[in-house]
Amino acid sequence: MTAPAPFGPLEFQLVLLRRMADHQPDLVEDARRELGASLAGMREANRRWQAMVRAPRGRGALRRYRSVLGEPESSVRRAVGDLECDALLWRLPLWPDLRFEVTAGPGGAVWNEWLVRAPGAPAPDLRTAADLLPWSCTVDEVDRAFAPARPMEGSAPTRWALALTDPSDRRPWVAEFTWGLLQRVLPGRG
Repeated sequence: MTAPAPFGPLEFQLVLLRRMADHQPDLVEDARRELGASLAGMREANRRWQAMVRAPRGRGALRRYRSVLGEPESSVRRAVGDLECDALLWRLPLWPDLRFEVTAGPGGAVWNEWLVRAPGAPAPDLRTAADLLPWSCTVDEVDRAFAPARPMEGSAPTRWALALTDPSDRRPWVAEFTWGLLQRVLPGRG
């Protein structure tokens, strides 16, 4: 019996793409081709990831990320309210201006995991809802640009949403994110 192929950054990017395919199938298809992966390969990577996540005696989330992505590119200590956490950042070739960030609290418990803008990379200029293009910005960038945006529950794990108002015409919108990356903007309720 042959051992399964290693699960590394390529396969992890396919996992991220698999969840994004629900909203942006064309962008995902282009990205999958750029990675040289088949549709079956993307499905298999997602199956293996889910098996790792659900394994009864599996690694903790932080150890799983380290085993799949290697050592982080950088790590910074942050205060969140009265608690301190570590934000670990990994480079993913598919998104050179972004980093995959895992925020871990005391004891290594993972609090959050998503894509963020890489330190020093230019952020998009977000002024109106028309500037919110798929895969152009992250949750924190939209939150800052459209303050006070209101967090909403996402439709599935790894999904977030922000209710916001376009300052140019005061119309409400809902920005939806997968793994922290903008997927689509829908009309909100006024």
